[in-house]
Amino acid sequence: MGKHIINFKLNGVDREEYVQDNLTMVDFLRKQMHLTGTKRGCEEGECGACTILVDGRAITSCTMLAVEADGHEIVTIEGLKKDGVLHPIQKEFIDKWALQCGFCTPGMIMSAVSLLHENPHPTEQEIRDGIAGNLCRCTGYVKIVEAIDAAAKIMAQEVE
Repeated sequence: MGKHIINFKLNGVDREEYVQDNLTMVDFLRKQMHLTGTKRGCEEGECGACTILVDGRAITSCTMLAVEADGHEIVTIEGLKKDGVLHPIQKEFIDKWALQCGFCTPGMIMSAVSLLHENPHPTEQEIRDGIAGNLCRCTGYVKIVEAIDAAAKIMAQEVE
């Protein structure tokens, strides 16, 4: 097993890092970059707890090798807050009580960011489809869908 140098952008910052060729992105983020907001759940890409954005698309980081980040832009939950202000989706998850234990929340939010980037005005069904790869054992999905819908409306007003 070898080490590779990767060059990528992480949460808006250009990075150059050495990574083992068998290191998953979730382990790279948590252990090497100390970004623990990305959660390790099933390690099979089924639960969505480890969802990050790669070039704006939601990807389960447990199914991605860190070497694959070379040349790409990676955003984690820690990268959403700008100048101390929460992203509208983060704020609405709090305001709408769309979380309980919080384990699924970072991945759910990252999937929602990707969804709203692709579709700024989703229907309820499109929201449900957009987060279908994220499992929540605590809340059900009603409050989560409400939070994403509210964030979509706020974000649409900010664009106008």
